[in-house]
Amino acid sequence: MTASLALILAVAAAYLAAHVLFDWLARRFLIVSGAEYLVLGILLGPQVSGALSASVVASLAPILTLALGWIGVIIGAQFDLKRLVSTPSRDFRIGFAESALTFLLVASLEYVVIRWLITESDADSLLAAISMGAIAVTSSGVGVTLVANLAEASVRIVDQLRLSAAINAFVAIAIFGVLLCIYHSPAPALRPLTATEWVVVCIGIGIVGGMLFHAFVGDKADRDRWFVAIVGAIVMVSGAATHLRLSPLLSAFFFGAILVNTIPQPAAFIATLTRVERPFYFVLLVFAGAAWEPSRHASALPVAMFLAARTAGKVGGSRLAARMNGALEELGENFGRALLGQGRVAVAIGLSYLRQGDLPFPNVVFTAAIASALITEFMSARAARWVITSGVDLPKHVISERPL
Repeated sequence: MTASLALILAVAAAYLAAHVLFDWLARRFLIVSGAEYLVLGILLGPQVSGALSASVVASLAPILTLALGWIGVIIGAQFDLKRLVSTPSRDFRIGFAESALTFLLVASLEYVVIRWLITESDADSLLAAISMGAIAVTSSGVGVTLVANLAEASVRIVDQLRLSAAINAFVAIAIFGVLLCIYHSPAPALRPLTATEWVVVCIGIGIVGGMLFHAFVGDKADRDRWFVAIVGAIVMVSGAATHLRLSPLLSAFFFGAILVNTIPQPAAFIATLTRVERPFYFVLLVFAGAAWEPSRHASALPVAMFLAARTAGKVGGSRLAARMNGALEELGENFGRALLGQGRVAVAIGLSYLRQGDLPFPNVVFTAAIASALITEFMSARAARWVITSGVDLPKHVISERPL
């Protein structure tokens, strides 16, 4: 099977699966669409049917790079400074505190488990543990979308969950991006750069991409022209970062943040991004599932520890963060349950880790990412409903929406 045919069949199968079987399951059983694409990818991949061989998945690396970059840009576009400066500082403190507590808990426990069970190398254990901690921080927007559609139930919790989900994504992308800058193989024809210099290069790629976008496209709000220009710019930004073995997510994040804060009509920019977000996300999930393979190491305990520690970190960290900032009564003790769902950013970071090639225990880290995404996507809608309004039925159309 050729790479082009495999891509077309994968997208078509994912689309049909989502809009026939899984859309019905979502409305009937409160199962949010998303995780099924991972399942479909695993079934099509070399570990099961072999419809998508390892060589086909490898040949589609440019499409996956574009999908990773697109996710980074969409996350960056959420950081509109005009809106953020009007947000109370306490909300930021709660979001960052919960992110930090979740990361520290998961990373420290994973370091102990991997160091004891898999390897005696401190460096390898630390790299894998930090990456799994970064993945654990991410939260899907499923709960946020449900809350937003029921804003009359609790406006305060809507605002906090929106901000916390955005902060979770930023913290996770930043941690993993900096990690790749610290653990970096020397680039050919360049003198060895320090970790700080690589961070500057990674961020600079996104900033320069934003400047070039303005220089070549200008500020005309022609949607078709913008779409072509955005695709080209994301290919350039994410491709440059990938070529230098840096994080395309981090570079693309700053590209999105630069544009949303500098163009005259940010709403048109965001609309252009979100118009084709779902196809890119579907492709990413399908080929992430196809890229999965069992680890040669004992991965069951690290993955189980990841799931348990992340749950404790999200629920306990949110509660502690709210208590420290005097917001526990407003938000409730268990509002962190609405952040348990994991979506695109977790899968994107896991896939980026896997594609680096020389990072330790890639299949253990990637398995933890997709296992968490599978489990939490199926239960995230019910958890969000429990947090928002116990016993109140949600409208059916809310369940099938794809959150930003």
